[in-house]
Amino acid sequence: MGLPPPHLWHLMFSPYFVVMKLIFATNNQHKADEVNAVVGNSIHVITLKEAGLEIDIPEPYDTLKANASEKSRVIYQLTQANCFSEDTGLEVKALDGEPGVKSARYAGDDRSFDKNIDKLLQKLQEKPDKSARFRTVISLIIDGKETLFEGICEGSIIDEKRGVHGFGYDPVFIPNGSDRTFGEMTMAEKARFSHRKKAIEKLVAFLNTLESINKF
Repeated sequence: MGLPPPHLWHLMFSPYFVVMKLIFATNNQHKADEVNAVVGNSIHVITLKEAGLEIDIPEPYDTLKANASEKSRVIYQLTQANCFSEDTGLEVKALDGEPGVKSARYAGDDRSFDKNIDKLLQKLQEKPDKSARFRTVISLIIDGKETLFEGICEGSIIDEKRGVHGFGYDPVFIPNGSDRTFGEMTMAEKARFSHRKKAIEKLVAFLNTLESINKF
């Protein structure tokens, strides 16, 4: 397998034990914490900041897949290091899939969680169907080759915020099989339902099938 330039070897090797390091194309520490809670000891996920990359990659496309692919491609081109990205959207049935790919900027480019939720609840006021789902698409690039993974969590939107945990729309989303919002759950409790966890588990299973992972 090809290697990144020498000045980036610290992104791929540990001096103490065999471990694969992946750059996660995000500046969102909440997302990084969720991912690291899933991947286990054989894979170490580092954020853009931890990789020394001061960059905010645009998400200009109208699908989760295209945005995820764009972010991982940019990081791979900059570093030649193995990396992955994800794009996640809340898709509300009564709103024809909104906010979807625009979830983070639903109420404007300032990415205000509270404003996004307020806009969502306002648009749902007259809608009897509150069903929704979170969907995550992950783009993984290993040695220049992209592989995609998807995770979905079905649920519904409630009329007011409950809970202080998590981020984004978590305080108004109740996953099927629970009576609590993501905002009322600890990270471990949320992981039982998490769309991101489902996608990451597929990523980890894929990495574990690669003979090359044992060569790092």
